[in-house]
Amino acid sequence: MQKTQTMNQLFKAAFVVLFLSTQTALAQDIPQSQVPSVVVNKFQQSFPKAVDVEWELDGDLYKVEFETGLLRYDHDAWYDRTGKLIRHEEEISRTSLPAKVLVKISQSFSGYRMDDIKKITEDNKVTYVIELKSLLEDWKVAIDSEGTILHKVRD
Repeated sequence: MQKTQTMNQLFKAAFVVLFLSTQTALAQDIPQSQVPSVVVNKFQQSFPKAVDVEWELDGDLYKVEFETGLLRYDHDAWYDRTGKLIRHEEEISRTSLPAKVLVKISQSFSGYRMDDIKKITEDNKVTYVIELKSLLEDWKVAIDSEGTILHKVRD
């Protein structure tokens, strides 16, 4: 039991360090005029209704943060210099989750409520990251479209 708790704590610490380092160390706000036109054009073609658009240079990639829809769902998209979409994270509603994901969550986390649901598309693979909350504990769970839990970290 102690070994499992230690492993969970190490995994959580590594996840936090990785997340913070990728969010702060590399990202640098830039005006859209400094983004290659091919990148801006691909973005505008893919997300023509985007609002509140903000660009960052994140290492070699151009990251764009924006919102869409009536409910103003948050999005983050990363493009390479050629305009290829590398990664897309989008905030989604519970009703947008695949049935297999909903079944797995209800089986594995009965009594938890879902909060902050993200759909992440990278390399043609879709992963859902869901915060699950109860009175006693919170979890952050990564799950694929087939309902397989890929990672879970006590929050």
